[in-house]
Amino acid sequence: MIVIKAGDYLKMTSQHDHANFSGELATHFADDWFIDCKRKESVIRAISEHDRAWIRLDDVPLWNDQTNLPYSFMDYPLFQKLAMYSRGIDEVEEMDPYAALLCSIHYTSFGHIRRSKQQDCIDYMNHELKRQTRLRTSLHNPDDAMLDRHYKLLQLCDELSLYVCLNKDGASKAEEHPWYVNGFETEINGQRFQAEWKSTSEIKITPFLFKEEFEIVFKTKYVATDMREKIGINAAYYCTNDTLKKLMVIR
Repeated sequence: MIVIKAGDYLKMTSQHDHANFSGELATHFADDWFIDCKRKESVIRAISEHDRAWIRLDDVPLWNDQTNLPYSFMDYPLFQKLAMYSRGIDEVEEMDPYAALLCSIHYTSFGHIRRSKQQDCIDYMNHELKRQTRLRTSLHNPDDAMLDRHYKLLQLCDELSLYVCLNKDGASKAEEHPWYVNGFETEINGQRFQAEWKSTSEIKITPFLFKEEFEIVFKTKYVATDMREKIGINAAYYCTNDTLKKLMVIR
C-alpha cells in the first residue's frame, strides 16, 4: 500500500493499482526508448505487473501503531514481503519470462535487501539470482544494453507513478515529497527526468519522453480518518469507493 495523510483523509493506493498506472504510462513512450520494439509488449507487461507481490499483502490493510498510519510499502514487515516478492515474480513468469526477468532484477535492486545479513534476505537474493541466470539462458541471453534500458524504463515508470501517489494533487515544489524535489533517480543516457504539477490535473515531465501529451486515469482511495477510528482501517478501506482522477501528462 502507498499511503499519505491528506487533511482529514488517508490517500491509499494499492501497489497493483500503482503498477497498472505505471504500465499505462509506458504505453505512451516513444518507440525508440525501447531500442528493440520486439520486446515492447513484454516490457509494458513487466511494468504493469511489477507489484503483483503486493496483491495479497494489500488485500487486508494493517494499522501501524508506531506511525499512526496504515502499513505502507516502506515499513511493511520484511519477512512477509520477501515471501510474496518471489511468489509475485513466479506469477509474472507464467505470463511472460522476459517480463519476469525484469521484475526479478527490479526486486533484487533494493539496497536494504542486498546488503542485509539476515538469512531470509540472503536466501531470497540467491533464489532470485538463480532465477535470473535461468531466464537469461532460456531467453538466449538478451543483449545487456537492451535489458538495462528496459529495466530503467520500469524504474522510471515506477518513480513517475509514485510521484502521483505520494503527492497531493497540484503540490508545489516546496510541498512535494522529498524524494522528487530534485528529479527522479533513474537516468537514461545520462539524462535525469523531472516532474512538476502545473495544476491539480496536469503534470509536466521534463524532458518529455512520450509520443504526445495524453490523458490518463489514476485510481486511489481517500479513506476518512474518522471512519477509520470508528470501524478500523480494513473495514474503512473497503467501505470507501475508488476515486478515479483524470490527469494530463504535458510537455
